[in-house]
Amino acid sequence: MRGALGLAFLLIAIPVQGHDHSRCVVDDRDREVCLHNAARRIATLSPGATELTYAAGAGDQVVAVVSYSDYPPQAQEVASVGSHTRIDLEALVGLAPDLVIGWVTGNPAEQMETLEALGMPVFYIEPRSVEDVAHTIERLARLAGTEPTGRQAASEFRDGMAALTARYRERDPVPTFYQVWDEPLMSVNNEHLIGQVVELCGGENVFGELERLVPRLDDEAVLAANPEAIIAGGMGEENRHWLTHWEQYPHLDAVAKENLYFVPPSLIQRPTPRLLEGAQILCEKLEQTRQKRGAS
Repeated sequence: MRGALGLAFLLIAIPVQGHDHSRCVVDDRDREVCLHNAARRIATLSPGATELTYAAGAGDQVVAVVSYSDYPPQAQEVASVGSHTRIDLEALVGLAPDLVIGWVTGNPAEQMETLEALGMPVFYIEPRSVEDVAHTIERLARLAGTEPTGRQAASEFRDGMAALTARYRERDPVPTFYQVWDEPLMSVNNEHLIGQVVELCGGENVFGELERLVPRLDDEAVLAANPEAIIAGGMGEENRHWLTHWEQYPHLDAVAKENLYFVPPSLIQRPTPRLLEGAQILCEKLEQTRQKRGAS
């Protein structure tokens, strides 16, 4: 059973959702998504969506994830239906989800349109701010019928980020370069969620005013900006090799002052509650930079 014929056959197993305004939310494409009952079989089509759904208290309702959905650990036991860029539609439909959590700019549009055409409710997310992360948790909890857990998780995240902001935002600014990728070399501007974290930690994003959310750069641009601190995510949780690249430039301020820092990418490059942990690490790194000023 393959292709369109297989999908059409499997569609018989998908429950049709009624339109009940008692369980409706607006997603990040400004679409109203309504469920007749709380979702009981949820498919999450990005690692971030998986984390957020578990944070909302609906982990036991997740029946499908995509590759790199590695947190929380129990998510690794859930059936995988491909990657966020190429979904195995037949496998997904076969699991008969009653709610699909999509990624606005990360999932292939044509595949998402197919899922919608098959009658699957799709809730699109793309948190772009601290408040967006908290609000996404609350909306997911609403759809999953886990509102108390969702409200608590969102409140704890809001409070934690507010406490960091109060502690660090008015500290002496630290010119900072956040490296989000190596080939091509990429950073973030001030509108990006990571850029907002740099700012709340009292950092001054040296590429914050660039127009692109994730601008492409070259070494010369970084040398010209001469950041006092360089923070990199790397490709893995223990992979710091991106920072060693900058050591070939001993006159770069961040190198000369030994302000080359690593933050595990899953803690800061995914818009999830663990961003609080990543922000704490980043704020501590910038505070180390300030303390070195006084010691010199």
